[in-house]
Amino acid sequence: MSQLPMSTTPQISLMASAELRDALTAIEEGKLAAAVAALTAIDSESWKAIESRLGPAIGMDLRSLFLGVSARSGEAAEAAAGLANSAYASGEATENTRTH
Repeated sequence: MSQLPMSTTPQISLMASAELRDALTAIEEGKLAAAVAALTAIDSESWKAIESRLGPAIGMDLRSLFLGVSARSGEAAEAAAGLANSAYASGEATENTRTH
């Protein structure tokens, strides 16, 4: 039986894609608590994959996207953008903890 090649590119889990969709919807609706809950549920590998695909697709990173929504939706989106930075940083910290 042959083995399938393993991808070295981070993959976005189905759960993470749903959480990102929910977070963006919540931000648009001004529901900060729901946005925070959705963003914190995204695993670190999916964060990396989302960031690597998002930049080329829309020409900006997650933080810029949230800040853009913030300009239209108020401070809830701005707070969520800060959370996205924190969640990504904690994902890096978690990843570093696992490897060391």
